[in-house]
Amino acid sequence: MAVDSSVAPVIIKRKKVSGGDGHHGGAWKVAYADFVTAMMAFFMLMWLLNATTEKQRKGLADYFSPTIAISRVSGGGDGSLGGDSIFSENTLPRVGTGATSLRPTSQHAARGASDPGEADETGAQDEALEAVEDLLMGRGGESMISDTLMRHIVTRVTDEGLVVELFATEEAPLFDAQGAPTELLRALSGVIAGVSDMVTNPLAIEGHVGAYPIVLARDPSWEVSTRHADRFRELLLADGLSKARINRVTAHADREPAKNNPMDPRNTRLEIIFLRS
Repeated sequence: MAVDSSVAPVIIKRKKVSGGDGHHGGAWKVAYADFVTAMMAFFMLMWLLNATTEKQRKGLADYFSPTIAISRVSGGGDGSLGGDSIFSENTLPRVGTGATSLRPTSQHAARGASDPGEADETGAQDEALEAVEDLLMGRGGESMISDTLMRHIVTRVTDEGLVVELFATEEAPLFDAQGAPTELLRALSGVIAGVSDMVTNPLAIEGHVGAYPIVLARDPSWEVSTRHADRFRELLLADGLSKARINRVTAHADREPAKNNPMDPRNTRLEIIFLRS
């Protein structure tokens, strides 16, 4: 039988396909991302170690520590000094557990209460001061003062005791132009005298004023701050506070402003300190 030569022959081509030769899948991308993340974390750690001080690094380490230190003072020793220098006046005030150069104490007193009875008394005193602060600021849901008066009160706890700051504003001064106490200050005095009955701590009164214009021939800031502190002392006595509880009355003039602007009315303030006994 003859073959038809007019029909084109069928040619079959077989193409070999190799899969994944170009990129071998996506697993390498995950590994590379982990590597970049680790390097970024490493360089951030190096930067933080270089940018922080030893004290800051220790604070961070203590924050993330899962245990609570038994001693309030960090140190490598467990002896009488607890790892600190023998110069307790230089070391202990810095860590917040000791005296200052203005009020030096003996070693055991500078390091805190060692007698269990003394420690209990200190703890009870701190709780009483915190109760006074909570009552003034209305933190427990109860407040003996109105919102208007509360806007003029700032409290803070220091090594010296509970500091209650009464400050003036441009709209509501504490003293009038003649230096007499305003109704606002009289109301605040009643509040301080009322909460002072909750504790037996002695009180210190400190007067501060804003700066006066430099064009004045005589700067009256010392006399005015002294008069303010003494007038508030008289108000407290009139409101029933025992004069035996007033430990000192101090004037600071304009030397310790609360605001950067020395003439800001906020700098005119009174500080009443419930001293630790």
